[in-house]
Amino acid sequence: MNLLTSIQEQRAEVAVVGLGYVGLPLACRAAGAGLSVTGLDVDGTLIDLINSGQSPIEDVSSQELSEQIQSGRLTATTDPEVLNNADVIVICVPTPLKDELPDMSFIEAASKDVSRHLKAGQLVILESTTYPGTTEEFVLSILETSGLKAGEDFHLGFSPERIDPGNERFGLENVPKIIGGIDEKSTEMMEAFYSTFIDKVVKVSSPRAAEMAKLLENTYRHVNIALVNEIAILCHDLGIDVWEVIEAASTKPFGFQAFYPGPGWGGHCIPVDPAYLSWRVRQLGETARFVELAREINKKMPTYVVQRIGEALNNQGRSLKASKVLVLGITYKADVGDLRESSAIQILEKLAKSGADVGYHDPFVESVDLKGGRLSSVELNEETLSDYDIVMVHTNHSSYDWDFIAAHSPLVLDTRNALHGLQGNIVKL
Repeated sequence: MNLLTSIQEQRAEVAVVGLGYVGLPLACRAAGAGLSVTGLDVDGTLIDLINSGQSPIEDVSSQELSEQIQSGRLTATTDPEVLNNADVIVICVPTPLKDELPDMSFIEAASKDVSRHLKAGQLVILESTTYPGTTEEFVLSILETSGLKAGEDFHLGFSPERIDPGNERFGLENVPKIIGGIDEKSTEMMEAFYSTFIDKVVKVSSPRAAEMAKLLENTYRHVNIALVNEIAILCHDLGIDVWEVIEAASTKPFGFQAFYPGPGWGGHCIPVDPAYLSWRVRQLGETARFVELAREINKKMPTYVVQRIGEALNNQGRSLKASKVLVLGITYKADVGDLRESSAIQILEKLAKSGADVGYHDPFVESVDLKGGRLSSVELNEETLSDYDIVMVHTNHSSYDWDFIAAHSPLVLDTRNALHGLQGNIVKL
């Protein structure tokens, strides 16, 4: 049976390399569509957790995971030998930054594992966000060390992940899936595979186009967030409420999309992905000036927030040093437990370095490791709020009672406009 028929008849064996925020949802949805899926990860503790039916991420419920594990359609392992039996291999490993440069070590390690077990007829897909050219220049060359040739002996392509943690409206199934193979046959195989569990597949001409589409999506957000962050700083200096300005501008029915300022950025996409584009452009002897300027603005927001905390305390006759500062919410976005690149970590560390006595509350994070040691989430009650000199709103979790917080906090720096319209000693970003 050829690969296309195997996929169409849901007899294909699928291996997902990397079981994090991208890989585990993909593995579960593919298994739920009737495919036989094996997840591969180097983290043995994570593998044991998954095989016991306990989901480590919000976007996959333990019930959904347990159903797929118990059905036998999904299993997880640390043994790369499972790649021998796979018809489709999807690489979903991290692509972080190391010293502000792309860290390709995870893609390299995964590609080497695949190359050691590669066989004729397999389809290999990279989903890890990376720079344009990675699939055809970096991954392909590693895979061909197997002695097999891409496009002749095996199929290869790139499909960017579009996971938005905690988004209940748009999930894996109903977000269009961009695919780009190294040739028409690879794209055809990718389309057949993803169409089994995703509503709409969008074909582009090459892996480079698919890689660039992902970077454009996130760079678009990156530069617009930087713009509104800079506008927020300018509005403060001019004595203007930036939130009122955004609300007014949003009434225009064309030519404007609202973006909102905040204490910084977070998650993998916005802080990391545009840096991959900038790095790639530098290899060509050019500079992505607009992208790098946006990065400069966004990176300084945690420092700006700490300065604003100091100003707010000074206006109360207090100094930042020895003051007690409570940070509300330390995840990078509301109603998820995701700490990746969260600006709250920098803010807490900068506050502590300035001599402040810091604490935090977050219903999704029991404790966090900082440079100065481990902090545990404090209880959020009247006594706690009144005990701190200033409360900073970092993440507007929906579980927070903002009326209660406004009523019992001596001073609040609201970086998210969460306390809009409420009475109290409230300072806006």
